[in-house]
Amino acid sequence: MTMIDKSKCVGCKICQTFCTVDAIKYNEQLKKCEINQDECVECYVCLRMHVCPKDAIQPIELEGFYKQFQHVISDPVENHGVTGVTGRGTEEVKTNDVSGRVKKGEIGICIDMGRPGAGVYLRDAEKVAMAIAAAGAELLPADCTPIAALMTDLKTGKMQDDCLNYRLLSVIIEGGCSEEKFPDVMKALQKVSKEIDTVFSLGLIVVTDEHGHTDALKCLDDLNIPQPYRGKVNVGLGRPLYPDFAEDLKLD
Repeated sequence: MTMIDKSKCVGCKICQTFCTVDAIKYNEQLKKCEINQDECVECYVCLRMHVCPKDAIQPIELEGFYKQFQHVISDPVENHGVTGVTGRGTEEVKTNDVSGRVKKGEIGICIDMGRPGAGVYLRDAEKVAMAIAAAGAELLPADCTPIAALMTDLKTGKMQDDCLNYRLLSVIIEGGCSEEKFPDVMKALQKVSKEIDTVFSLGLIVVTDEHGHTDALKCLDDLNIPQPYRGKVNVGLGRPLYPDFAEDLKLD
C-alpha cells in the first residue's frame, strides 16, 4: 500500500500524471495530494518510478490476502507465486502448442478486463465469469490463471464476497467451451457487457486445420461481432505434450 506523507508533499501534482487509475487526488484545502485507497490498484508505478521530487510517496506494508493479490496482479514486474508468471500471473494460451489447453473442437476464451485509466472492480469480473460459466464455458483453475484463486466455485464463477470491492489495474478471465456452446457463450458476454462499469478485450483461441482454416468463428457474423483481423499464431515449434498435436505434426 502507498500513502503520501503530507509533511513532505508540496502539492506539485506531478504524481497525478503518473497514476494509472487517477487514484491520486489534490486536496484543495490542504494544498496537498493524497491517495484514495478505495480507488488505488496497488500497481506501485508511483513508488517504482520515484515520481515524487520530494520523496513524499511512501510504502506501507500490505496486510491481508486481497491487498497482496491486488498488488501482485496490478504490478507487471511482480511474480505470481502459484503460476510463476509476471504480468497478471498468466501466459494465457500463448504456449498452447506445448500446454495443449485448447484442443480440436474447442474454443479458448480470454477476457482481458480493465486497462490503465479504467481499472476493474472484481465485482464486475465476477459478473462476466458467472455469465459465461452459466452459458457453458468452463473456467480454468488457479494453477493456470490467478483469478480462479478468488472463486468459491469454478463451475459458476462465483467469487468470495469479501474481494468484490477491490479494484485491479486489469485482470484476465480464462476458460473455454465446445464449438457447439460457443454461440451461447458469446451471447452471454454481449449481454453482460452492458452491465459492467469497465472495458474488456476478447481473445479467442482455436486449433486450425493443416491449411490454417477454421469454421468455428462463423457465428460471430450472426451476432454482429467483428471477425478478428489480427492474432498470434503458434506454429508448433514447441514440442507438443498432447498426442493429437504430436500426431498432426508427425512427432514421435
